[in-house]
Amino acid sequence: MGEPTTIELDGRDLLVVAGLPGAGKTTMLRHAADGIPVLDSDQVRARMREVLPGAVAYRWYRPLVHAGHRARIVGRAVAAEGPVVVHEPATRASTRALLAALGRLTGRRVRMLWLDATADEALAGQRSRGRLIRERSFARHVRRAARTRAALLSGTVPRGWHSARVVPRSAAAATRLVERKPCVHSGRTKSLRTRRNPA
Repeated sequence: MGEPTTIELDGRDLLVVAGLPGAGKTTMLRHAADGIPVLDSDQVRARMREVLPGAVAYRWYRPLVHAGHRARIVGRAVAAEGPVVVHEPATRASTRALLAALGRLTGRRVRMLWLDATADEALAGQRSRGRLIRERSFARHVRRAARTRAALLSGTVPRGWHSARVVPRSAAAATRLVERKPCVHSGRTKSLRTRRNPA
C-alpha cells in the first residue's frame, strides 16, 4: 500500500477519476469516496441489463450506456449541491474539453485524479472483473493515455481544468476523498473537513 493520499473537495468541485479501463478506478472509489456519490457508467449499464433481454449483447446498447452516463454527469453538475465525482477514462482530448466546458457552464472547478496503471495492469484488471474491452479500442486508450500521462507528469493541467493529480495504482487503496464543509463557530466561518455521510 502506498502513502495515504487525501483529496479535499469543495462543494462546487467536479472531480474526474480518470485512467485506463481496468486501472482500478471503480475498486478505488468503493472505499475512497465513502459517502460521496459517484457517477459510473457501470451503474447505467446495470440498469439497462435489468430491463433488456439477456440475449442482447452489450455492444448493441453500448452507445445508450455512454449517452446515459454523460446525461447523468450534466444533470448532477447542474443540480447537485455538493461535489460531483465522475468515473471516466478521459483519455480523449475531446472528452476533457467537454468536461471543461461543463465546468464553465455550471460554475464548477473541474479537477482530475489520474489513476496511473500500465497497460498490463489494466488488462489484468479487466480480466478480474470478467469484462475485456475490444482490443482495438483498448489500444487507442493506451496510446492516448501515454500522451495524457506524460503531460500530467510534466505538470501540465488540461486546458480549462482547475487541477490534475497523478496517483499510482499502488496508492489506490490508501486514497480518500473528503468534502470540506463550512461551519460557523463563534461567529466566524471555518472550513470543516468531513465525509458527507460519516459511518
